Amino acid sequence: MDRKNEILELRIEFSLLIIALFEELEMIRKYLIANQLIRLGTSIRAIIHEAQSSESKQHFIHKLKIAAKEATETEYWLSLCNKSENYPSTDRLLEKLLPIQKILSKIISTTKKSIK
Repeated sequence: MDRKNEILELRIEFSLLIIALFEELEMIRKYLIANQLIRLGTSIRAIIHEAQSSESKQHFIHKLKIAAKEATETEYWLSLCNKSENYPSTDRLLEKLLPIQKILSKIISTTKKSIK
């Protein structure tokens, strides 16, 4: 499996876990973090998917950088949730997010090198 397909598969799994956390947070009325996480956590996969049909390598890199930023912000909200009282643990999601961030970084770096 190439890196582009690997990142898409990781994102599907991560998005499903985000949806489950969103539902859990909604049930305990933690709406602010629930809304941030559903928006950010599922948008990473959508942006990566969109990048697959980029018109140029520069556009591809730009889209993946946006996805990387969304992943960083998702990490912030997951960490905040994890450290707050009366919130569910997000350790599993943080563990799943790290390889996504690493692969995004690697794809961006590799693609940049191929342009030079």
